[in-house]
Order: sequence, then structure tokens, then C-alpha cells
Amino acid sequence: MQVMRVRLMVLALAIMLLGGGLSTVRAQSPVILNGAGATFPYPLYSKWSQVYAAEKGVQINYQSIGSGGGIRQFIAKTVDFGASDGPMTDEQIAQAGGRVLHIPMVAGAVVVTYNVPGVTSGLNFAPDVLADIFLGKVTKWNDPRLLQDNQKAVLPAADIVVVHRSDGSGTTNIFTNYLSKVSPQWKTQVGEGPSVNWPTGLGGKGNEGVAGVVKQTPYALGYVELAYALTNKMALGYVRNKAGQFVPPTLSSTSRAVDGALASIPQDFRVFFTNPDGKDAYPIAGFTWILIYGEQPDPVKGKALVTFLWWATHDGQKYAPTLLYAPLPKSLVARIEQTLKTMTAQGAALLP
Repeated sequence: MQVMRVRLMVLALAIMLLGGGLSTVRAQSPVILNGAGATFPYPLYSKWSQVYAAEKGVQINYQSIGSGGGIRQFIAKTVDFGASDGPMTDEQIAQAGGRVLHIPMVAGAVVVTYNVPGVTSGLNFAPDVLADIFLGKVTKWNDPRLLQDNQKAVLPAADIVVVHRSDGSGTTNIFTNYLSKVSPQWKTQVGEGPSVNWPTGLGGKGNEGVAGVVKQTPYALGYVELAYALTNKMALGYVRNKAGQFVPPTLSSTSRAVDGALASIPQDFRVFFTNPDGKDAYPIAGFTWILIYGEQPDPVKGKALVTFLWWATHDGQKYAPTLLYAPLPKSLVARIEQTLKTMTAQGAALLP
């Protein structure tokens, strides 16, 4: 009997030690945050994840699957955060349940890119002409309306091969929002959103997919995020803005678009600012958001997530310009700070 008691005591002690050891391992294990969504900000989010893991020891796993996929995974709660270049609709927010927050991370330009042998960057595109290309009404590179705005260019009598996104896309949401503002026919016939019924063209998955199709297809024309176009050394179009200027897509012209929108950004940050006022504003630009729940289910992950978002909207902004994203204006960051301070877990604030 005495032997049995001793054995039980030894076993209990071993379990306690093992349990304590496991607790220590858990406490020392690095936090991993999983996110998915937009391809638009992927170059920047990839950079952020590398820097943040090195500096803070927190691993950010981000899947570049498109804004539509990111919203679906966020609603299904299979990720810690979603990412989108188009804001969630009221219906999607209702499906998600809880308090959903849209946190702007940076702004970026959606650019017109093309592959016309012998023609470099700088082709001019009027808004109505651009809409009619994607409507299938302007079908030739030497269409008189294109020639009128590009009198120094030698444009061939070749068919325009339109390329668009095949997946649910915030980039598409920005682009079709712009087309709906500048073309009444586009607005009534096609409309806007992350996915639309394209009147013509070939599909590519993700910004990288569209860039790849355009680059490999002579006489193609499509739309991608600025960083993808420049990384792939693609020709860029200049788009006529609301002030009547043909504006190149640059970091500066994207920032001017953000500046023109500041006064109209709502409290929940869900806004498009395409075709803004401003002489030097590039007309096809928008925010990219990280989507999070205001009430976090896991205090440890919630604290790690809000801390990362604070870093990204502050120190992380310095990495944006080199990757051709427009940093957030300081006045907007101050508003984001107040939103992040509302995040809770188990009813307790995650930030002081």
C-alpha cells in the first residue's frame, strides 16, 4: 500500500512538472497572426511581415487570395484578419456578426497598363474612352478617339485585347467605381463591385495574373495596382482627371487624391475617393483596409493584432513609399488611433 502511495505521488509530481513545462513552452511560443485577402497591398504586407517578425517576434502569415476571398474567410472566422481594397457591404457586415472595423493601411493607385509593341509609357486615356474600351465599344488601337489624345504616338490598326480580373477583387471594386462615376452607360449596364459581368475581355487571377496576361499578350490592355505594373516594367497610361489634366500614376499624384478626399472620409472609413478634385490628383486610387473584429475572441491574439496594426499605421508607414503606396496622412492616423483604442477582448480594452 505504501509503495502504491509513493508511485501515485511520483506520478502526480511528474504530471505537475510536465504541465508546468508545457505552460512554459506555450508562454514562450511566438504569436502567429493569420490573414488573407487583397493582392493589391501584398508587396507591402510581405515587407511588413518580414520586418515585424524580426523586430517583435510576431509572425504574420498573409495569403494573397483577392479581396473577395479575404472577406469570405473573415466572415467565416478562419483568419485573424481579412484584407480588402473594397469596403464590406452592410449585408456582409451583418453576416460577419459583431462589431466589424475597417482600418485603412495605405492608399494605392490602380493603373491602366498595356502591351503595344513599340509604344512606351505615357499613352493618354480620357475617362469616356477608357470606359468604352471595357464596354467593348472602342475595339481598335487606332480608334479616332485614342488618336485624338495621342497625336505623337504611332498606334496600330490592331484589336485591343481587354484584360480584367477573374476573381473577386478590391482592385476591380476601385476600377469599376471609377468607371461608374465617369460613364453613365457603364453605371447602368455593368455597375461596380468586386466582381462584375464584364462585357468583353480575358480574365486573370489577382493583380499578378492580370499583369502576366497583359505582359504576355501583344496589344493587351488591363488594370493593375501600380507596384505590380512597375515591378513587371509595364507601360503605364495617363488618365485624364476631373480637372481635365492627363495625370501619370505616381506616389505624388496618389497622395494628392488622398488629400482631396480627407474632408469626406466617414467615421467608419468605408469610402471610395475615385475621380477626386485636385489639379494633380490621379483619378483611380483608393484605400486598402485590414478587417478586424472590434471584440476579439482571444485576448493574447487580440493584443498582438492591435499592437501590429498600431505599428503598421505608424512606424510601418515608412516602408510604403519605396513600394509605391501613399502613406496615411497624420490627421487620418489620429482618427485610426481612436478606433484601435476601442478594440476589446472579454470586455477589456486591448490598448491603454
